[in-house]
Amino acid sequence: MIFVILCQDKPGHLQVRMDTRPEHVAHLEKLNAAGTLKFAGPFLDDEGKPCGSMVAVEAEDSAAAEAIAKADPYALAGLFESVEIRPWNWVFNKPENA
Repeated sequence: MIFVILCQDKPGHLQVRMDTRPEHVAHLEKLNAAGTLKFAGPFLDDEGKPCGSMVAVEAEDSAAAEAIAKADPYALAGLFESVEIRPWNWVFNKPENA
């Protein structure tokens, strides 16, 4: 099942995001190589600066998705003000159907 991890950065923590970005990208690359990552990217504020993240992963259940979210270097660095994990059904433009 696909789970979407929705993360909101703490206000004033852009530098934490930038400092941790190389480790975060390496983490996502590892998930991608394992076939776990479906898609990911940052949310942007009105000035075009990153202010949160959306990461979609394939996981057996919500506990497995939560473990993936907690292992993210951004989460480990204390970047996020909130994290929500929701199951998601990919209906339109699913790559396997293209």
